[in-house]
Amino acid sequence: MLETTQQIIERVGLIPVLRAHNAGQAHAVVQAMLAGGVSVVEVTMTVPGAVDLLRELKREYGGQLMLGSGTVTTAQEAESTIEAGAEFVVSPSFHPEVVNRTHALGKVAIPGALTPSEVITAWNAGADYVKIFPCSAVGGASYLKALLAPFPFLKLIPTGGVTLQTAEGFFRAGARALGVGSDLVNLAAIDHGTPETITEAARAYLQVLAKVRAELHPAK
Repeated sequence: MLETTQQIIERVGLIPVLRAHNAGQAHAVVQAMLAGGVSVVEVTMTVPGAVDLLRELKREYGGQLMLGSGTVTTAQEAESTIEAGAEFVVSPSFHPEVVNRTHALGKVAIPGALTPSEVITAWNAGADYVKIFPCSAVGGASYLKALLAPFPFLKLIPTGGVTLQTAEGFFRAGARALGVGSDLVNLAAIDHGTPETITEAARAYLQVLAKVRAELHPAK
């Protein structure tokens, strides 16, 4: 049976946020991450030619890679990125029209929020996950745990300041996945000709996730 988008997001546990400066850099990052076992990537609208890049990545990597779009703030952006291959749509803030258009097109909506009121408003509007951004700026894992205390049903994806050092704490606090930026999507490594840095980081993140899962959900 085919996995759903949500099942893939939670199995991989990472949503690397790709803010590349050009298509060549983006392709190199994706190849390095795939080599490390990470098969999900979010292409932000801040990337020059983001929609074209999504289309290229979809064509080149097809079934190997699940694509999402990021920094999406209008229904039109949601639609154009979905047409280009995005299976999930991420926003830094909550835009009801983005959630609605994403769902109308059968894809997964991940709006951003920070305060308890914002988070529950986004959830009640139909968010599949809520991106907690910028999470590290307001306490990191402890803040995520505090949010989940009154709202244990929420599916949260902390983003902003996520590193290999903080990843375990976020997963233990109840994160369904992590939005990871430059700590994994290391553009300097590509520019310096050392893509293996990204591959090694991808493997290290997945090892952290596997360790936490084994401890929290031991095989019966």
